Amino acid sequence: MNRPAGPIFLFRIALLVLLVLTVFPRQSSAESAQEIVSKVVHIEIEADLRDHSRWMYRDAYKSPTQDVVKLIIQTPQGNLSQIIEDNGHPPTPQDRQADQNRIQQMLTNPSLRQRQQRNENHDSQQATDLMNMLPKAFLWQIDSQENGEIRLSYKPNPNFSPPSMSARVLASMSGTMVVDADQTRLKSLTGRLMQPVEFAWGLLGHLDAGGTFQIIRNEIAPGIWQITQTHVHISGHVLFFKNIGDQEDEVTSDFRPVPDGVDLSEAARMLRDGEVARQVGVTTEARR
Repeated sequence: MNRPAGPIFLFRIALLVLLVLTVFPRQSSAESAQEIVSKVVHIEIEADLRDHSRWMYRDAYKSPTQDVVKLIIQTPQGNLSQIIEDNGHPPTPQDRQADQNRIQQMLTNPSLRQRQQRNENHDSQQATDLMNMLPKAFLWQIDSQENGEIRLSYKPNPNFSPPSMSARVLASMSGTMVVDADQTRLKSLTGRLMQPVEFAWGLLGHLDAGGTFQIIRNEIAPGIWQITQTHVHISGHVLFFKNIGDQEDEVTSDFRPVPDGVDLSEAARMLRDGEVARQVGVTTEARR
C-alpha cells in the first residue's frame, strides 16, 4: 500500500505482525492461551503466503503533518494511488498533475518499482520475524468467551530477551485481542506501552510509557479479513527513526476486488478514467 510520508515505522512494523491473521481451528477449552497463539502464528504465516488477492479501496490517513484521502489499487507489479482530498479540500490542478507525474514514474521507472517491492519484502520479513516471537514475548490468557467473541489479554513476559530494537518495543506492550468466535478471526487488538523504552540507556532516544495503538479488522469478502482502522498514539524521541512522536490515524474502506489481469498500465488507466472512483463509490464532485 502506498502511504503518505511520515509513518511511525517502528510501530507500523509491530502492527504488521497482525496484518495477516486469518482462520485457525477451534480450540478445546483444555488448550492454553499460549498454545492457541502458537497455532495462530503457524497457520497465519502459511495463510499469508497463499493470499494473492488484490484490492482497490479508499484510504484516509491523518497525522500532525498530513490529512489526505487516497484511492489505492493493487497490482502484481506494485500499487498505485491517487489523492482525492488534501486537508479537507479537493486537490488543485497542480496537485492532480503532480499525482499523474508520480504515477507515470511508477510506469516507466523499473528501479522505482523494485524499490517499492524491496520495501514491501523487508516489511513482510520483519512482520514474520516478530510474529514468530509472539508466543514467547507475552504471557497470554483467555479472559472471556461470550457474545460470539473470544477475548484474550497479554502482558510482557519477563523472561523474554528481545532480539532487536523493534522486538523491544513490541515486547513492552500489554493489551487485548478480540476474536470472532464463529469464524475464529481477529476483530480488534489494542496495546499500551506499560513502561518507558530506552535505547542505549536513553542516549539514542526513548519512548514514553502510556503510548497506545489499536487496530480494527473486518471481513471484506467471504473468508477475507483486512485491517480497516489503525490508530497509533505514542510520544518519544529516537535518533535513528523519523517522526517517532507523530500520531497516526488511518481508515480504509470500500474494498473492491481488482479484476484478474490488471497490471500497472491498466491500473493507471482505471485511476485516470475514474473507474476506481466509481468502483469504491467516490462521486465526481469528491474528485474535483
